[in-house]
Amino acid sequence: MFSTKSVVVLGVIAFFGFQSALQAAELADKKVLTLDGAKKIAAAGEVEARTNQWNVVIAVVDDGGHLLYLQRGDDAPIGSIDIAIGKARTAAAFKRPTKVFDELAKTRPSINSLSNVVLLEGGVPVLVEGQLVGAVGVSGATSPQDAQIAEVGIAALDALK
Repeated sequence: MFSTKSVVVLGVIAFFGFQSALQAAELADKKVLTLDGAKKIAAAGEVEARTNQWNVVIAVVDDGGHLLYLQRGDDAPIGSIDIAIGKARTAAAFKRPTKVFDELAKTRPSINSLSNVVLLEGGVPVLVEGQLVGAVGVSGATSPQDAQIAEVGIAALDALK
């Protein structure tokens, strides 16, 4: 029937095939926001800001909140740099727009005790097929205007899919 050598070879093949299947089950396909994608978001946001004569800073971060791209308009306040980055990082960390925290702070002031969180509208997560790939933070105009710029930028990325 089968020789001992054949059984051993089949056993080894089965073992490694099983191990390979287990390893594949431990890994997931992951979408990532590229530098080109970040630049496209910022470029579309810049058009919206210029059209409305808003001087802003646009920050784009990856899904871990690490800065991918930063753009500061010519007359945008220097103080808006850290705020835009903070808004983007907050949106990425919590996978929701920072407007949620802006609204929540009005009724639950204790939320102000969170560290490293920017509670101002203008940070928006970038989701692709329900998966967080990054976030955009804008600062320099009013909070709703900042959010509008971020949304326009994200919409431009969505249009390229």
